[in-house]
Amino acid sequence: MYRSLWITVIFIISGCASLTANKSTSDLSPSGQRTNQDILLQQCHAESEQIDTQAYTNVWKRIEAQLSFDIPENKRTTSQKNWYLKHPEYMKRVTERASPYLFYIAEELEKNNLPMELALLPIVESAYDPFAYSHGRASGMWQFIPGTAKMFGVKSNWWYDGRRDIVASTQAAIGFLSHLNKRFNGNWMYALAAYNSGEGNVRKAIRKNKRKGKPLDFWSLDLPKETEAYVPKLLALASILKENIDDQTMWVPVDNLPFFDTVSTETQIDLSLAASLAEMSMDEFYQINPGYNHWATSPTGNHMIALPIDKIDIFKQNLQKIPADQRISYKRYTIKSGDSLISIAKKFDTTVTLLRSHNSIRGNTIRQGKTLLIPVASQARDQYHKSQQQRLMATQNTRRNGHKQVIYVQAGDSMWEIAKRYKVNVRSLAKWNNMAPTDPLQVGKKLVIWTKKPELVSLSNNNKKTRKIYYTVRQGDSLAKIASKFKVSLASLKRWNNSVGNKKYLKPGDSLKLYIDITEQF
Repeated sequence: MYRSLWITVIFIISGCASLTANKSTSDLSPSGQRTNQDILLQQCHAESEQIDTQAYTNVWKRIEAQLSFDIPENKRTTSQKNWYLKHPEYMKRVTERASPYLFYIAEELEKNNLPMELALLPIVESAYDPFAYSHGRASGMWQFIPGTAKMFGVKSNWWYDGRRDIVASTQAAIGFLSHLNKRFNGNWMYALAAYNSGEGNVRKAIRKNKRKGKPLDFWSLDLPKETEAYVPKLLALASILKENIDDQTMWVPVDNLPFFDTVSTETQIDLSLAASLAEMSMDEFYQINPGYNHWATSPTGNHMIALPIDKIDIFKQNLQKIPADQRISYKRYTIKSGDSLISIAKKFDTTVTLLRSHNSIRGNTIRQGKTLLIPVASQARDQYHKSQQQRLMATQNTRRNGHKQVIYVQAGDSMWEIAKRYKVNVRSLAKWNNMAPTDPLQVGKKLVIWTKKPELVSLSNNNKKTRKIYYTVRQGDSLAKIASKFKVSLASLKRWNNSVGNKKYLKPGDSLKLYIDITEQF
């Protein structure tokens, strides 16, 4: 038995050596497609590397040892390489940020026989930031847009966005990249370009060059400017890693050991409680659990969280001491006049569905004076500082150049129309509000705008300078309440809004015009 095993090993080693001796460093044939010899060589390479991967103490060195792409020394790659080399502080920050995720990603790439250069792709995509959100509605470390994420099995709901989840997004990226590589017959340059700009754009560029009799390699294709820089960025990073692997000012060492694993919470659980049971800070918890939008895991579905390896046992021990019905907190709330399930859910950062299920409510009808049992966060909202709401508040409260204005979205508004009205860039408007320019707007949504000068209006009966704003009526609002909020008289508010000023009741969605003193603070 052992003799036959050794014969097999010797055969594989000698076969691989023979292939290597007769193969150039490029992993692609001149046509951009991998030959059978290419594929066999990569398999041999992978087999030999799998034996040695555990010998490395640093994951970056483990990755560097398996880099296989041919890197041309052309202007586009050199330009990107020079930029990274001139910004070692950026590289240090990014590679340090990658440290909790890098071992897992390297392991998964190896398991799926994918090029180790792909471990560098999140640097290009998001600077290894799982909370990154781009102008194209792409989210997470691997920058998935909603449609593609759904296609590759990433789940998202009110409570959770799998595009930010480390495990879910990495598995989806592996699936998507493998799919693209197969679609382009093993040409990784095409596959990477398609990951950035879409398969259709790459095929269109290939067809165009075919018609004109031009070369079909990636470097000869007419692609979007962003994509033409995208692949060179990855190749530049691979080149720098090869040449500067020991430079710890750029490549912060990462232990070649698993940092985290997933564990079941069995039921819905408050994130603050989960962190406490694992004896972790919320910062540490969010670092490896960036997918949660609010204060708890989802009430239904697969109840899994990620924890550092050395925290799993203590978490499991502590979890068993907490009864399932005590893993989230509840509050009794007395329904007031003007309340609705939607307004109550928004007030307590929960969902209408959850309110219905916990209170045996079928429709939307609720009665004043009745009591609701509401699942609520156990800590103050700012303790969940990486929740969707807190991240938005942090962005909107960031001080920028110019004058801050707050508006509320009205029926018929669009990002383009609002940007035009206030003479600002659409992308800037989206960035100020943690959005993408193509994100849908909801009536009543608060937006922050930074302008060079506030819109000033001089009223005939008042020498003060005021700003004209529009306010969208929300559930429970009244003219008196709005007047008090903005420190204007009720009579003035009615005069400025003849169409609604004489109504007995305001309806959510009504738009009111106000002239407010710009020196007042709200």
